[in-house]
Amino acid sequence: MKDTNKIKDKNSGKMKKNIKKSASRSSDKAVVKLDPLQSYLMEISNYKLLTREEEKKLGARVLEHDDRDAAYRLVTSNLRLVVKIALDFQRVWMQNLLDLIQEGNIGLMQAVKKFNPYKNVKFSYYASFWIKAYILKFIMDNWRLVKIGTTQVQRKLFFKLKKEKQKLIDQGFDPKPKLLSERLGVSEREIVNMDQRLDGWDVSLDAPLKDDSNTERIELLDVETESAEDRIAKKEIESLLHDKIAEFRKKMTQRELEIFDTRIFSNTPATLQEIGDRYGISRERVRQVEKSIINKMREFFKEKLPDFSSFA
Repeated sequence: MKDTNKIKDKNSGKMKKNIKKSASRSSDKAVVKLDPLQSYLMEISNYKLLTREEEKKLGARVLEHDDRDAAYRLVTSNLRLVVKIALDFQRVWMQNLLDLIQEGNIGLMQAVKKFNPYKNVKFSYYASFWIKAYILKFIMDNWRLVKIGTTQVQRKLFFKLKKEKQKLIDQGFDPKPKLLSERLGVSEREIVNMDQRLDGWDVSLDAPLKDDSNTERIELLDVETESAEDRIAKKEIESLLHDKIAEFRKKMTQRELEIFDTRIFSNTPATLQEIGDRYGISRERVRQVEKSIINKMREFFKEKLPDFSSFA
């Protein structure tokens, strides 16, 4: 325990020293102070990645002894994984990337608590589910706050604008607001407003950390390369889930199938009102049916996949 604390203190001291030194150089030579995101990337680069065997040992210590030092190492060694996943959602969020990283870190800590090292599943693969879940929940909870999709028209544009622009480009057309408004059935002003939001601030991975540095941001985001065994296992899981979903679909009524396809498993989900109008039922009834389908599917997977609870 003492040795672990010494290592932690040493890493923390080194980290603070490096950040202070970099910030000092930046303030001396640059007009703009060191960016918080740059500071964070520099900070997490001090933590080494773990081997599969180290993950198992630390996971066992957390599971069996609630070892906080082991949990600390599992979390800090995977902070770069959180950044990598957060960047995948940056186009959707369009706001401060650190918000997504913060939520992803909470998901990572939950993964450490729930991780079972005896399931023979790589921790980073298991943690990615928790990280994505927390980031997605944060985005969904805050869409209204950032005013991306507060109306039905905005939600429609949020999901379809980029796709429609690319479709026009592929067909040889210039995706001007007028043409897009005709294709999507909304005003040109709404097209322009949403386009500006979707083209918001992005992080360039090829940009240097500082003006006087040759180190690119992407160099700090290296994560352990997925092995052939991991890729095969992932494919097997995806194939198994695909087969079980197909099997589950056979158990649903026609109305349940439509709600399943147009809301639960759709990139552009229909509204409760749209489905309710189609079947002559209330929005609340559609919501109840949707909830029932999800519960049935959860129970179905628990029955068919013994290890499903490890990933749910």
